[in-house]
Amino acid sequence: MSVPSEDPLFALPLVRAQEHALAWLESLRDRPVPARSDADAVATALGPILPERPTPAEDVVDLLVAACEPGLVAMPSGRFFGFVTGGAQPAALAADWLVSAWDQNTILRQVTPAAAAVEEAAAAWLLDLLGLPSASGLGFVTGATMANFAGIAAARDQLLRAAGWDLARGLAGSPPLGVLAGRERHMSVELALRYLGLPAPVLVDVDDQGRMRPEALQRALAETPERPTIVLLQAGNLHSGASDPFEECIASAHEHGAWVHVDGAFGLWASASPSYRHLTRGVGMADSWATDAHKTLNVPYDSGIVAVRDRAALNAAMGARGDYLIPDAAGDPIDRVPEMSRRSRGVPVWAALRASGRTGVVDLVDRLCRHARTFADALAEMPGVEILNDVEFTQVCVSFGSDQRTLAVVDRMLAAGTAWTSGSRWHNRAVLRIAVSNAGTTDEDVARSIEAIRRAASA
Repeated sequence: MSVPSEDPLFALPLVRAQEHALAWLESLRDRPVPARSDADAVATALGPILPERPTPAEDVVDLLVAACEPGLVAMPSGRFFGFVTGGAQPAALAADWLVSAWDQNTILRQVTPAAAAVEEAAAAWLLDLLGLPSASGLGFVTGATMANFAGIAAARDQLLRAAGWDLARGLAGSPPLGVLAGRERHMSVELALRYLGLPAPVLVDVDDQGRMRPEALQRALAETPERPTIVLLQAGNLHSGASDPFEECIASAHEHGAWVHVDGAFGLWASASPSYRHLTRGVGMADSWATDAHKTLNVPYDSGIVAVRDRAALNAAMGARGDYLIPDAAGDPIDRVPEMSRRSRGVPVWAALRASGRTGVVDLVDRLCRHARTFADALAEMPGVEILNDVEFTQVCVSFGSDQRTLAVVDRMLAAGTAWTSGSRWHNRAVLRIAVSNAGTTDEDVARSIEAIRRAASA
C-alpha cells in the first residue's frame, strides 16, 4: 500500500495500522492462544502519564501495538474454543474498517441513506436465512444482552398496553407481569430483565440437555392465569447446545396469551442449515428473537441482532423523537435499537452474508457442527473421559472423571497454550467446555487441539 504524499494526515497511521493488522492475522496460525502478558504490564508499557505535547499519529499506532501485543488473546484463532466467539470473515473485517472510516451515525434514514440501505438489505437476508417472519422489525445492537433487552422491552410494553396501562405514566403502579424461563437460561436474559425493571423469572424444569419441558411450562402457565406473562425460551444451551422444543412450548404460551421471546445467541443459526434446522423447528412461531452475528456468522465485535414479529411493538419500545430529527416515512434505524448514537453495525453483517451467499452460510454452520462431532468422537475414545452432552450442535462438554482431574486438564490446557478450552460446571460436575464457533477453524486446528487435550489428560 503506497502512501499518498499529498495527504499524509491519515495515510501514514492507516498504513501502519494495516501492516500491524496483517502481521497479527498472520501470527494466528501458530501463536499460543492465551496472552503472554497481564493487564498491569500492558498498562505500564502504554505509559501511565498523559504527555504534555502531541505525538505523531503513526507513532501512537506503533506504541499501541508494541504495548498491547503481548496482552492479546488469540480469540480470532481457529484454536480458541473457550467461549462462543467467532473470528472475522475477510469481507466483514474489511467492511468494518470502512465503517470506521465512513463514520456514519446510523440512526436516521434520510441522514445516512447508504448505511440505512445496507442494514435494511442485511435485515431482509437475515430474516430469510433464519426462517423468521419477513415483516418483522430487525435492529443491529451490541450483542445478545442488548438484543434480549430490546426484544423483552417490546414484550413488556405491548403486554402493558394490552392491559390498559398508559406507558407515558412510567412503570410505577403498572400491572404486574410474570416471567417464565428454563432453569438453564443464560445470564444475559436475567440482565435484560433487571435493566427493564421486571421480576426475576419463575424457573421451569428442563431435561438432561437443558431443554425446557413442555408439560412443566404448561403447569407454570396454569398457575398464573390472570397475569400477563413473558415466556423466555432458548436456542443453544450454553453447555449442551440444545434448543427448547419450540412448537410445543410456543403453542402453550400463546394459548395463555403470553409473549414468547427466544434467546438464540448462537443456536438460532441452526435454522440456516437444512441439516440442523430440525433443532429449531417452530422457532419462527415466537414473538421476538435475539442472536449474534459476532458468533456463528463471524462478524467482528460487536454485532448483535434483535427481531420482533410486530414491527410496531419494537418501534414503540425503542423509538425516539426530537424536533431536530428528520424522520422517514419508511421507518428509521433509531426505531429498532436502544442507542441514539451508534456505528453502522449492519454493514459488516451485509458483507459477510454477501461474501458467503446462502450456501456459504450453510457450509459454515455444518462445518462448525462437524468439528464439534470430531472433538466428541476423539475424546470419547480416551480412557476415563466422558462426553456429558448430546453433541447435536457446536458445544462439547467433557469430564475427565473426577472434578479434580477435570480442572487439572483445564489448567494444563491454558498453560500449554495450543488451544483455549474453558472450565465450567454443569449438572454439578466440573467440565471442560469446547465451543466451536470460528469460521477459520480447520481440520488441522481440531487435530492439534485434540492432541493437546490428550497430553493434558495424560500428564
